[in-house]
Amino acid sequence: MSVNNNISALRQQMAKNKFDAYIIPGSDPHQSEYAADHWKARKWISGFTGSAGNVVVTNDHAGLWSDSRYFIQAAKELKGTKMKLHKLKVAHTSEFIAWILENVKSGGKIGCDGMLFSVGQIQRMEKIFKENNIKLDYSKDLLTEAWGNRPTLPTNEIFEHKVKYAGKSRSKKLETIRAEMKSQNADYHFVSTLDDIAWIFNIRSSDVECNPVSIAYAVIGLRYAYLFIDKKKVPMRLRKEFQRDGIVLKRYDGIFDYLKNLNKSKSILVDPSTTNMKLYNAIPQKQVIHGKTISTPLKALKNNTEVKHIKNAMIKDGVALTRLFIWLEKTLETGTVTEVEVAKKLSGFRAEQGEYHGESFDAIVGYKGNGAIVHYRPEEGSCATIKNEGILLLDSGGQYEDGTTDITRTVALGKPTKEQKRNFTSVLKGHIGLAELKFPKGTRGNQVEILARQHLWQDGLNYGHGTGHGVGFFLNVHEGPQSIGSGITAKAATVLEAGMLTSNEPGFYKTGEYGIRIENLILAVEAEKTAYGQFLKFESVTLFPIDKNLIDYPMLTKREVKWLEVYHKEVYATLSPFLNRKEKAWMKGKC
Repeated sequence: MSVNNNISALRQQMAKNKFDAYIIPGSDPHQSEYAADHWKARKWISGFTGSAGNVVVTNDHAGLWSDSRYFIQAAKELKGTKMKLHKLKVAHTSEFIAWILENVKSGGKIGCDGMLFSVGQIQRMEKIFKENNIKLDYSKDLLTEAWGNRPTLPTNEIFEHKVKYAGKSRSKKLETIRAEMKSQNADYHFVSTLDDIAWIFNIRSSDVECNPVSIAYAVIGLRYAYLFIDKKKVPMRLRKEFQRDGIVLKRYDGIFDYLKNLNKSKSILVDPSTTNMKLYNAIPQKQVIHGKTISTPLKALKNNTEVKHIKNAMIKDGVALTRLFIWLEKTLETGTVTEVEVAKKLSGFRAEQGEYHGESFDAIVGYKGNGAIVHYRPEEGSCATIKNEGILLLDSGGQYEDGTTDITRTVALGKPTKEQKRNFTSVLKGHIGLAELKFPKGTRGNQVEILARQHLWQDGLNYGHGTGHGVGFFLNVHEGPQSIGSGITAKAATVLEAGMLTSNEPGFYKTGEYGIRIENLILAVEAEKTAYGQFLKFESVTLFPIDKNLIDYPMLTKREVKWLEVYHKEVYATLSPFLNRKEKAWMKGKC
């Protein structure tokens, strides 16, 4: 069915339920950023494939609200449909809740599926709508009836993420979680987020594209842990290990009844920001202790074993990228290549490195104007053909058993303009500003982000995305709790601690012409301790040269030039033992 037909099918269900509007997010019952096909309702109703945005459908309007990262992409994907793009954080554009208040009369009724919204989200909307005499009904999943041939839930088998990579056994992780539960007087802890479950139980799967997780819930007790999962997905060997570790398997869809019938004398710790409203309502409220998912900050602090393996994964990635760019340069000497071909070739080079489990996200291969589309995804038949001219932006990553990678490089395929070199150098100066930062313990991501933007700001330029996101260990490429951003969100306000792996990716984008982004992963590590307390610093762990042809060197300070020289020296010294003679010569020239 087409998007317009899907909108019509939803409106039929809305009419049956007397809804004036229906809200569709992009999440799943686990509050995931990226969802399995079964829950890609926003894509089904709008055609939009980005990772952020909400859809509101009324009887006479259908709209997608998304931010500046997706303005160009969304405009392309919504073209020819009845779905209208509402640009967030743009003058005279209302946020979707405000728009509903402007367009739904007092006494109206709004619908949504409470499985797809967190407790906090539902409570916020309920409060606002109630103040305006509008009812919110989150009990109805209209998509089940409207969505013909809806994909089934994934059934991919899980496998163990071995302790030699993880650095800590599931029994040790459960022990740590239980200690924290006791300190909060909790008898049980409910965990809904898929990456947390994967980390706690040292399991991985492929239920969600690019994210090695399995669809499951968990309830951790002081003696036993309960994993709610399709049992057919659990191989016999793992079942025995789970039994040994006091882990009881239960049906995935049995979570409602379990929570509903929890021992009335027991308390359960629940994170309202990650628990969907329908599941939350199943728990007798007298038993609920509100708190944060205990494993999330534990997962973010990479242990020594994980750090060792992360650095090895970066070597693999550096070798794969070396071979990709050598191939690209040689190909462009006599011919052309498409953006899709580059993405496929890079995945192939990564697969040669061993322990590779696919991409950590769909590769962004943006040539010329496509590089200005922040989350661009090239597709067969519509992607650009790359020639020996212009600028290419390549943002990609791999999932290895020994780590998750995410790297962006912008390269000149021809002679860059003065403007391009100036803007690239401003981005580079911002990148270096963060990379070489030393900061006192207790510093937050939103306190340091200005370092990445300041040089662009001096030219009246900016970029519309955050500067850094947390990265998992053979897990989600976007991982909380930390980020480097300018807002007052919980992630941006999170303290940066030793062991956190975060991206450093300032950028600049000129619509229709080119995009620039330089991204390394940076590991927060302890620096010296002074009379003013403990200080931390960042270690750049990504290994691949930055294109010197795009640098306007007079713009760099001596300190910045030194940083670049030291970084390139490290790149060559670390990667060269894994390269053949021709590859070494190429790398030497780039460093």
